[in-house]
Amino acid sequence: MVLKVFFPSCCSSADSGILIGRWISEQNSAVILAVVHFPFIPVQVKQYLGEVQRVTKVGVSVLGSWTNSKQEKEESLSEFLEDLGTIFCHEPWIQISKEGDSKFWSCSILQKHSKNPQEEEIILVYYDQRKVMLSHLHPPLDTAGQRAEDASKLSAIFDTVARSRVLFMTDRYDEGPIKLTHWQSDGVEASIIVELLKQASVPACMLLTFLFSMLSGICRSRVLKFWPLSFLWSKLSTCEQLGHRLQHLQVISSNKKAQNQNQLMRKANIFVSLLIDVALGILLMSWLYRKNRIGHLADTLIPVADHVAEELQDLLQWLMGAPAGLKMNRALDQVLGRFFLYHIHLWISYIHLLSPFIEMILWYVGLSACLGLTVALCILSDIIALLTFHIYCFYVYGARLYCLKIYGLSSLWRLFRGKKWNVLRQRVDSCSYDLDQLFIGTLLFTILLFLLPTTALYYLVFTLLRLLVVIVQGLIHLLVDLIDSLPLYSLILRLCRSYRLAAGVKFRVLEQQDGKPLRLLMQINPLSYGGVVQTYRLPTYSCYPKDSWASLCKKLFLGELIYPWKHKGDKQN
Repeated sequence: MVLKVFFPSCCSSADSGILIGRWISEQNSAVILAVVHFPFIPVQVKQYLGEVQRVTKVGVSVLGSWTNSKQEKEESLSEFLEDLGTIFCHEPWIQISKEGDSKFWSCSILQKHSKNPQEEEIILVYYDQRKVMLSHLHPPLDTAGQRAEDASKLSAIFDTVARSRVLFMTDRYDEGPIKLTHWQSDGVEASIIVELLKQASVPACMLLTFLFSMLSGICRSRVLKFWPLSFLWSKLSTCEQLGHRLQHLQVISSNKKAQNQNQLMRKANIFVSLLIDVALGILLMSWLYRKNRIGHLADTLIPVADHVAEELQDLLQWLMGAPAGLKMNRALDQVLGRFFLYHIHLWISYIHLLSPFIEMILWYVGLSACLGLTVALCILSDIIALLTFHIYCFYVYGARLYCLKIYGLSSLWRLFRGKKWNVLRQRVDSCSYDLDQLFIGTLLFTILLFLLPTTALYYLVFTLLRLLVVIVQGLIHLLVDLIDSLPLYSLILRLCRSYRLAAGVKFRVLEQQDGKPLRLLMQINPLSYGGVVQTYRLPTYSCYPKDSWASLCKKLFLGELIYPWKHKGDKQN
């Protein structure tokens, strides 16, 4: 049998005394938590360990003795420590001693109450108690069966140290009868600012929870469910982002304690994400309102809109002629061109009508940046959608006309083959047509076929323009999703204190000599940056349907619409 003893490296210079920790019989392992050094009274030690067991629910007991011969040179000390095994009665009794300035340690096992004592091989594993207690073991994402079992064994070691936090709250400055040596024996790690913030956060969280519950109740009220408020709330990405941030504020302002590490990390990630988002928004707002940049932006917006309208007019004039030498149906070409030119004329009139108010609108819109950079980006996306609404209308008109002709041609093609579409059974069935039906079908098929190139050209041009706008809005929403979902706190923790996010451990051999216990150093392997993002990534809402390339090409060919905003059929993450 192999007996593993996990010994904290912070206790290597402790005075002689007894070892307290937890014995894990399933793994034949002993986890040393602290050293109780002299003087002490055994009854008081038992009472103290009983209180620790009641609070931590961890089976803490006296596991053996620790001798530091550099500090204690009495010959009777080792005999006295051996006699302590009869008082505390733990089987096996572990004896660890440090031989002066030598780097060699001796570790032996006593089995006084065993009838058939067996010689066991001992492995002495050193671990950093602070890192193990503050870290939380995360099994690897690609964990297989045996690796999952190894991770569960290591989790027992991590869990034992983490749950014994009460044991580490006593230091050498306490006036109690028991003196312990552990990672905080020189002084408990704490921050006055952190403790004051903890005390002040309770009433602040209660007040914020009440305010946000009222605000969320107003948002869920029936008033917003009536048209057109429900339509605007579901279509504008700014409203979606505000609702998303309201949920985040409710999570971090909740006075309920986090049940596990994942919930705590989620709250911390949301809090840091909100702070950075608001800080970037305030920087953007300060930049906009400096040197009258709002006025310069408003002055350049109208000329840009006029330039875009002129380019569209030139494009339509080109389509109404002989584009790229193609022979178009002149009558349909002139009708479509004049129809779209009239819409552009209406759009220019609409822009010039709003020109006196654009600077004031931009001034008030810029104030929304104090709510966060993501809210400002969503407002920018909505402004782009409103400024390119005429392009969207052109795309819808062309797509509907093109879709009508495609479905008409497919239906007439089935007529030639003696087929028809069965609406009830959702399949193609055979059907017999008379001569008049075939004659009318032939005429309609010929008309639609010769008009298709003109319609398809207009549809192709406006679809490319629409895709350009969608790509710009998609890039904006990708940036918004990146700020919303990126676990910034976890990444900062991985960069500064990588041991807090442990994916496993590795062992380094310190000493291997015949007749001596094998000495290993347990080091923590942190999660990779990709694992941190995948483990703690925050959920976001999606503004566009997650279509594959094949599905998108099918929609474009059949003339189905690409919606500019999130609509009812889209899925949310």
